[in-house]
Amino acid sequence: MTAKPFPIVSRIAGTGHAVPEKILTNADLEKMVETSDEWITTRTGIKTRHIAEPNQPLSDFATEAAEKALKDAGMSAKELDLIIIGTVTGDMKFPATANIVQARLGATRAASFDIQAACSGFLYALEMGDSLIRGGRVKNVLVIGAEILTSMTNWNDRGTCVLFGDGAGAAVLVPTEGNGSGVLSTYTGSNGKLAHLLYCAGGGSSAPGMNRDIPSEEFTIHMAGNEVFKHAVKTMGDAAIEALERAGLDSGDIDLLITHQANIRIIDATWKRLKLPREKVYINVDRFGNTSSASIPIALDEVRKQGLVKSGDVVLFVAFGGGFTWGSAAVRL
Repeated sequence: MTAKPFPIVSRIAGTGHAVPEKILTNADLEKMVETSDEWITTRTGIKTRHIAEPNQPLSDFATEAAEKALKDAGMSAKELDLIIIGTVTGDMKFPATANIVQARLGATRAASFDIQAACSGFLYALEMGDSLIRGGRVKNVLVIGAEILTSMTNWNDRGTCVLFGDGAGAAVLVPTEGNGSGVLSTYTGSNGKLAHLLYCAGGGSSAPGMNRDIPSEEFTIHMAGNEVFKHAVKTMGDAAIEALERAGLDSGDIDLLITHQANIRIIDATWKRLKLPREKVYINVDRFGNTSSASIPIALDEVRKQGLVKSGDVVLFVAFGGGFTWGSAAVRL
């Protein structure tokens, strides 16, 4: 009797990340706004963050991260079928930053587009890339999370300016037989009724940049911190559990948890909700701050390159972002 073939799924074949050289410390912020290292560290866990220079567009970091991921995967850019970037801070209103990266990589046969899902952008892109590979529509997909959030930071708002950093992370997805490895499950969701709690209005059609009557603050991030925190804690825990259930796993099967690196208190609440030991949680928010859609792929690349995960390990990803949006995924490396 001929054995039934396993279904095709996607697996992560390579990763890479890139961040600006410039580092902004809590001590630097003390000179810019009424705050302190103790205040920032206690409430967020952040010590430093990487900051892009004014002449450094997002595509610089997205392209560098992509090149590293392709090299890690042993793949040429010309083999790519699709490039998806999760970002809210693209180089321009249009074209999509993914188009710019496609040209810079020389990925001549790849379609390319951006996804705007804020901090959940990388997981939205991962779900779409995985789905298209499973459906046989494409083979090789480059998914990127990249942000220059400091381009929309209000440096006079001490409640938000201490949070954000810049950078990009990338992963190459390729098809594999679903014999227990690869992307095991994905889950995404949203609630637009709560969009007013975390947003940036300026530059959109409701507040176009050419309208001089619109105050400059509308072009920066607005966040109701306490409300966002409460929703993020509950939603990230729920999303993580949903991804595990869809994969037929429980928390005991997790080898490593990588959450969106927004705030140490949100990260702590998530792993405690899952009843995981602290040593199974990767945290780099202290060094990078909140890099939005870039935070999960940056962390993924770090743990792979540092040998903190091995082939066969199950990694659980979960994120929450403005919109509100959320996403999670269980992946066996």
